[in-house]
Amino acid sequence: MSVTMTKPKIEKTDAEWREQLTPEQYRVTRQHGTERAFTGPYWNSFETGLYRCVCCDAPLFRSDTKFDAGCGWPSYFEPVSPEAVTEYRDDSYGMVRTEIRCGACEAHLGHVFPDGPPPTGLRYCINGHAMVFEAEG
Repeated sequence: MSVTMTKPKIEKTDAEWREQLTPEQYRVTRQHGTERAFTGPYWNSFETGLYRCVCCDAPLFRSDTKFDAGCGWPSYFEPVSPEAVTEYRDDSYGMVRTEIRCGACEAHLGHVFPDGPPPTGLRYCINGHAMVFEAEG
């Protein structure tokens, strides 16, 4: 019989997060904020590489899943793995949406919508301040 081990969630105090992150990264990831459209990093970047969580460095999205949705935020049609992100119901601002958080540290990343391209039909609309980019090669 095989046993599947899951990594424990990364947890830090509010003071530790504030010390590690810039004020904008903290506002977006720890306070569930949203950067203004067309202002954050990576919305118009199409380099080859890997996008990681700014809080814990966990891999989130590969550049080959990124597409220009025209919405002003980096958009992807799937995460690197099902465990990379977690989904939560978000009914703030009088809307019902699906919030996306980092699967390792629960950082707020953005939202997912059912209007993306094939093969998934999904659009993961992610705040650029929630990620760091690791270029390939």
